[in-house]
Amino acid sequence: MAERKYVIFKLDKEEYGVDIMHVKEISEFKESVKIPNSPKFVDGIINYRGVITPIINLRRKFNLELKETTADIRIIIINLKEKQVGFVVDDASQVLTIDEKDTDPAPDIITNIDERFISGIAKVDERMIIILDLEKVLSEEEKKNIEMLETE
Repeated sequence: MAERKYVIFKLDKEEYGVDIMHVKEISEFKESVKIPNSPKFVDGIINYRGVITPIINLRRKFNLELKETTADIRIIIINLKEKQVGFVVDDASQVLTIDEKDTDPAPDIITNIDERFISGIAKVDERMIIILDLEKVLSEEEKKNIEMLETE
């Protein structure tokens, strides 16, 4: 059986995992510059290592209640095609190796068009970890809107 490494992060009380091969870096939270007329889930942009990087707030994207900024908040930086994008999460402090046999496909009830980014549910000991494909969290239209932010 194949094993994969996942960066585990939290939103509210739930744990999520993303394939470590998609993660460029995990950064401490940085205040972003707000962009007028940007989608509501875009916090703004930051200059991250010389690259203008849009910051997506996953709490807003997933319609979760917003909370105050804490020292645990992290930004997961990924490359989305040729663009660098950051995702704000409550905490990202662990890398787990998960065997494919411990991962089930996402139940049909949650794999409709809006949840196409959930690629499975991993069972690790007593934990359930929602496996996400961060490249699919944004629709094609949302990706185009974010690319326009970078060029304005």
